[in-house]
Amino acid sequence: MTDDITALGALELSAAIHARAVSCEEVMRAYLDRIERINPQLNAIVALRPRDTLLAQAREMDRLAAEGRWLGWMHGMPQAIKDLSATKDIPTTLGSPLYRDFRPPEDGLMVQRMRAAGAILIGKTNTPEFGLGSQSYNPVYGVTRNAWQPQLCAGGSSGGAAVALAARLLPVADGSDMGGSLRNPAAFNNVFGFRPSTGLVPRLPAPEVFIEQFGTEGPMARSVPDLARLLATQAGAHPHAPLSRTGDPSVFAAPLEAPPSGLRVGWLGDLDGHLAYEPGIVELCRGGLDALAGLGMAVSDAALGFDPDRLWQMWLTLRSCVVAGGRWDDYADPARRAQMKPEAVWEVERGAATSALAVYQASRERTAWHRHLLGLFSRYDILVLPTAQVFPFAAETHWPERIGDRKMDTYHRWMEVVIGPTLAGAPAISVPVGFGPGGAPMGMQLIGPPGADLRVLQVAHAYDQVTGWTRRTPRIADSAAG
Repeated sequence: MTDDITALGALELSAAIHARAVSCEEVMRAYLDRIERINPQLNAIVALRPRDTLLAQAREMDRLAAEGRWLGWMHGMPQAIKDLSATKDIPTTLGSPLYRDFRPPEDGLMVQRMRAAGAILIGKTNTPEFGLGSQSYNPVYGVTRNAWQPQLCAGGSSGGAAVALAARLLPVADGSDMGGSLRNPAAFNNVFGFRPSTGLVPRLPAPEVFIEQFGTEGPMARSVPDLARLLATQAGAHPHAPLSRTGDPSVFAAPLEAPPSGLRVGWLGDLDGHLAYEPGIVELCRGGLDALAGLGMAVSDAALGFDPDRLWQMWLTLRSCVVAGGRWDDYADPARRAQMKPEAVWEVERGAATSALAVYQASRERTAWHRHLLGLFSRYDILVLPTAQVFPFAAETHWPERIGDRKMDTYHRWMEVVIGPTLAGAPAISVPVGFGPGGAPMGMQLIGPPGADLRVLQVAHAYDQVTGWTRRTPRIADSAAG
């Protein structure tokens, strides 16, 4: 019964609980049993709460259900929160020894909304220190391993979330994305990860300042309808979040309709020769493009028409500025600085050395990019890029220093392919495209204009229905069944 329960998608599980076909206690036991068997090999879920505590909470959910008092669609469903998001009763370490025992005074807004929908928080999902880098390792909890090939990395920074999903340790997962952190680990683990338009999912109580327009929280799932339903819970304007987007988030809770026929899809490839890819990635994505064409979409090659070096330079300037602001208090204390990973120190020092004039000029460049991208979207409805430039690499490697004959000059240069949507505040979902020569997963990004989140999800759902990549399960999950 355990694996029958954990094999259900999130919406299927919700329906089973609400039909009283399965109790919340049975669901909790099933997931905890599976976590006990599989998680030690993967290290996806960390700070797991005591079993007795969680079972008691599940029984309370059953009592409420018996009285007809349903909290929401997630009533009684286990959920682990990415360890960058504030949880008042579970440590929020940010993957840093500086915050090993930190317990925020209140939940983050996204967490509040998921609890209100009935989720039971069982722990956290692992992430790199301060969420910096697309490889989920840190000195607090160690490294998270790929669900398909545990000798490989999970991606990041929502690596624990993606692995937990792929291994059926969670029915649905949350994450966050600045430099591909919802998209990259989704690609590396054969699940869906969606970066929403800027402001759709506001972030509180973390300081939300007007200059911080890169990071956003968002959903991950094994199916697009599950992902969209979680997005409906996470999304919605808040008066204390100055950048939050207005609009009714319930549109994401409705069944996803088929996308309009004849959509124009533009393949951006290697950004006019700028990006390097490992062999096999582009070929897998071309297979994904064939699937879109088979749905009646008009697929063609698209020229970026904007110097990618301009994108990279504005990204370096603005990202370091934001990271420096967020981590300055830690850096300013020499004793605390000594415990920060080198990449974090590099970001802060770079940001601190950046002038206000440089930030203004980078912001002006970002505006030019936004306008240019809108011009591309006058010719295409969806733009497509690979989600990553490399396949999952050895779990012990901090970051790839080369792609082919090209040297990566920063710790995040190998993920340059994801920065365009971030800089434009555009919605982008990573959809699976299959497995490379060594058997590791890969994905591609479907990108829409800012505000076109529903359209992007509709296309992704249609794509999933004809490809079905997430119906495959990792060997580690199959071998642990029983």
